Amino acid sequence: MKPIEITKGIYNVGVNDWNISDFHGYSTPYGTTYNAYLVTDEKIVLIDTVKSEFTDELIYNISQVVDPKNIDLVISNHTEMDHSGGLARVMHRIGEDKPLYCSKMGLKNLPRHFRQKWNYKAVENGEDLSIGQRTLTFLETRMIHWPDSMFTYLKEDKILFSSDGFGQHYAGHEKFDDQVSEDIMIHAQKYFANILLLYSSHIRKLLENITELGLEFKIICPDHGIIWRKDPAKIIEAYVKWCRQEPKKKAIVVYDTMWHSTEKMANAIASGISDEGIEVRPMYLRKWHRSDIMTEVLDTKAIVIGSPTLNNGLFPTVSDFLTYMKGLKPQNKFGAAFGSYGWSGEAVKLIQKELEAMKFEMLEPGFRIQYVPDDEGLDECYQFGRRIGKAISG
Repeated sequence: MKPIEITKGIYNVGVNDWNISDFHGYSTPYGTTYNAYLVTDEKIVLIDTVKSEFTDELIYNISQVVDPKNIDLVISNHTEMDHSGGLARVMHRIGEDKPLYCSKMGLKNLPRHFRQKWNYKAVENGEDLSIGQRTLTFLETRMIHWPDSMFTYLKEDKILFSSDGFGQHYAGHEKFDDQVSEDIMIHAQKYFANILLLYSSHIRKLLENITELGLEFKIICPDHGIIWRKDPAKIIEAYVKWCRQEPKKKAIVVYDTMWHSTEKMANAIASGISDEGIEVRPMYLRKWHRSDIMTEVLDTKAIVIGSPTLNNGLFPTVSDFLTYMKGLKPQNKFGAAFGSYGWSGEAVKLIQKELEAMKFEMLEPGFRIQYVPDDEGLDECYQFGRRIGKAISG
């Protein structure tokens, strides 16, 4: 990747990570980027760095624009190591005494990652920094998605450097929203559903505060994925919608199966839901990655979960998904549980308990069938699905 000029004097000097396939349990089949930004004015500013193993590429990219030693200051919007991993070598290269700007929480977090005695400058929310003809404004965005997170806003150019906000795990030679298809919104939705969903209320307040401040964004530059220059309002509007967690008339049937009995139940339940005119998708946990299922959860009204009973408990993949979903705290959901069993049959009650703990509205008592469902049992599954479909229809 070579430096990409965003507008006059402002560059993306970040890197592509084509080969990463898993990011904290989130599947990334399209890889990702670690975007870092160089602003050249009377003072030369580097905003964020990259994952440590890509530091050579970052320094090379910077050197295509300026001598790295001429960087006057560094801004760390976020301490997480995919954005700060290259910081030690960058600071060593440009001079350990150069100012390193961060949030107040960044001042606590960065020294716990790096032992060097750097020249930290902790900023206030809304604080301005003149770099010559341009002015940077720092906006605290705590818990989006770490306590230290902040955005940096370039006033004159109306550019927002948004750290982990508005990003996507997507590596490509295309670098801007006008260079990619509408599919980029699927990547953005997956990113929100798996990283930011837990912080929806914080993000909603942030967007309200930005509206009150009257800030205008001509370009949004996240630390992952493409840059929004054609229509930055599009991703902001999507975040407003996703923060509300207002579901569509839609259901997913998430399950695993040992000898196809729970699978047969899942398909019959899905058929019943569909026949009530509801969009529905069966999602087999050994085919669908947990992060892709969570992307569907974001705008789904009913989540129906099925498991066989194994060793008096849940099937491991079902337990894994429930734990993952519980941590992201989806809201405004209906829930239901089902499964086949041999002799003890605890799995359905355990699913029910987990969904209730997530504050899902339970539509039906848990539904079980022993061993292999016969025609009568499959019809009961179908009717179970129809009742769920009717509840979604309202």
